[in-house]
Formats: sequence, structure tokens, C-alpha cells
Amino acid sequence: MDRLIYTAMSGASQTMNRQAAVAHNLANVSSTGYRAEEHRLRAVQVQTHNAPAALPTRAFAVDASTHTDFSSGPLQYTGRNLDLAVEGKGWIALSLPDGTEAYTRNGNLELNVNGVLQTRGGIPVMGDGGPISVPPDSKIAVGKDGTVSVIPETGAQNTVNAIGRVKLVNPPEETLVRGGDGLFRLKEEGASPPDEKVSVANGYLENSNVNPVDQMVSMISLARQFEMQMRMLSSAEQNDRAATQVISSR
Repeated sequence: MDRLIYTAMSGASQTMNRQAAVAHNLANVSSTGYRAEEHRLRAVQVQTHNAPAALPTRAFAVDASTHTDFSSGPLQYTGRNLDLAVEGKGWIALSLPDGTEAYTRNGNLELNVNGVLQTRGGIPVMGDGGPISVPPDSKIAVGKDGTVSVIPETGAQNTVNAIGRVKLVNPPEETLVRGGDGLFRLKEEGASPPDEKVSVANGYLENSNVNPVDQMVSMISLARQFEMQMRMLSSAEQNDRAATQVISSR
């Protein structure tokens, strides 16, 4: 009976974590460049350093890994010259305040008061030699390879100047880990080199790759699974009471 309690209790706990992940996906169904996540569970045997050792039938359900769905989301045309969407595989590199790099698919960019190209969250976009600064009174255009060009709105308006290039990378997906801020980083310290094969579409944004229908079906399935596990715990309690009554009656 204690085997039933171990399995049902740990399974119910991890099912709640999976429900939280599904709820987080649903909350970000309209977040630009968001990547859906999934918690994968597995059974592990209870380990103990005390004697006697735990029985081999005692097992927990644990969160083995957090899987990220790296498939691309649909592109949406905005016509805004500071909107970038990575086409296919690849990431936009960002320069964090601590000097490290982070990667995102959210190309909804803007200029701060100093003319530095950054995300809506205020994180500068990484260029060839650091953050990209745009001169005032200039029109901006971004090429498919990430090259940022400006055209002066005054003076010689037919002069096009390349002022930098957005760093586009494509590290192996298994080397990436999602941070608490939603940005991805390399598992090991360092920075990914630029990838010439990565291209962007100017004037587009990539929508979230979350499928709301699939997530709702998963939420219903997890709710039923949690209910079943709680019933198993209730059955274990009833069995324990019945066994206690039999023993006390002797």
C-alpha cells in the first residue's frame, strides 16, 4: 500500500508542475517569439543512506527535464522598420549588463534616448563590435543578413550608410537553456559565433509557437490525471483504515 502512496503522491505533485507549465504556455500564446515548454517526468527508485535500504518497489515520479519546443511560429507582417523576424533556425543575440550574451526570437526592437538599438525590455542588441547606435534624424533599414543601414532625413538623403550588423547565431538547440527572464543562454559560459546562414525578415514579427488547442487538451488531460491520483491516495487511506480495524478487532 505504501508503494501506491509513493507513486500517487509524487505523481500528483509533478502533475501540478506540468499544469503550471501548460498555464504558462497559454499565458504566452500571443507573446512574440515565445517557445513552448513541456515538463517530462520519469520514475526513479527511492534512495536512502540508512539501513535497511528502501524496497525496490518504492519509486517517485520526478521532473526529469524541461523540454523546449524550438519549432518556428507563424510570421506576422507589421511594416515597422524596427521589427525583425528570424526566418527558420537562428536567434538574435543580446548584450546583457553583466557582459554576457542572451538569445531571443523576439525582434520587436526600438531605439532608446541615446539611439541604441534595443529590445522593448531595454536590453541592447549585439552588433559586430558591441551595441548598435543609430544617428539621429535617420531612417533605418535592416537587410536579410542583419545589416543595419541608415538614410539621413536631412542633407544628402540619397546616401545609405551601413552602421552595423545585428549578430545572428544558431547554436545547437541542446546547448541552450531558458532563463527566468525568458531569454535563452548557452549551458556553458561563452558566446555563440555568428552564423552567416541565419536571415531575418524586416517588417515582420514571429508569433508564439504555442498551439492553444493542444495546450487546452493537455490541461484537461492533466486535470483528469491529477484527479485520478488523488482518488488513489483516498483509496490508500481507506484501505489503511480497514486494515487497522481488522488488526484491532483481533
